[in-house]
Amino acid sequence: MSIVAQSKPIDTKPKDTVEYRQSYGLRAGIDLSRPIISSLNDNYSGFELVADYRLTQNLYIAAELGAEDKTKQEDLYNFTTNGSYIKVGVDNNTYANWYGEQNSIFYGGRFAFSSFSQTLNNYQYFNSNRYWNPESFAEGSNVSQEFSGRSAAWVEAIFGTKVELFANIFLGASVRLGILVSNSDGGDDRFPNLWIPGFNKVTDGSRFGVGYNYSISYFLPLYKKKKKVEKEIEELENQQ
Repeated sequence: MSIVAQSKPIDTKPKDTVEYRQSYGLRAGIDLSRPIISSLNDNYSGFELVADYRLTQNLYIAAELGAEDKTKQEDLYNFTTNGSYIKVGVDNNTYANWYGEQNSIFYGGRFAFSSFSQTLNNYQYFNSNRYWNPESFAEGSNVSQEFSGRSAAWVEAIFGTKVELFANIFLGASVRLGILVSNSDGGDDRFPNLWIPGFNKVTDGSRFGVGYNYSISYFLPLYKKKKKVEKEIEELENQQ
């Protein structure tokens, strides 16, 4: 009587898959440029909160929420714009991180909406008969007239980067090109919208605007998700 022992063959073939876990969660912070400009410019105050949430390997839901107050002096008048805005959209990371890295070079888009008011602080009359004093304008009035109920909506194309300085602390920068979709004067066309919170200066005859931000944010990991990285195995031996 013989007993035949059976053993499971040992697989000596190299594995072609590496599995590891990536962190997913919420990243939130503030824009750094607005507080700095507010401290240096008496005619401006503003702040902006920034956040994004990772959906997939490269795709993030992103948003910005802010408020701005700006006074501008033009040739014939002085006005103040005050209001808030919100921007919501997505970012797509194009940077291939090494294991454990969470840096990004991204492009994305936003839909933005702003609600604001404009106040005409004072104005001067343009006098065409200035023979004796050609460099001056006729005196105007300190009217302080508010035009409320203004709103605007636009879409933005975004290009930017976020770099992890320390564990879960990110420094970011982005450039934004906006195109106005709507620009409402609230039914009162006596004073146009010359500056929009979140969009910046409105140029006559153009719907385009340019903006930027520099942010610092903290990443809060909520869970980890497995990712399989398929390694290419050279088929040199099979071809020979």
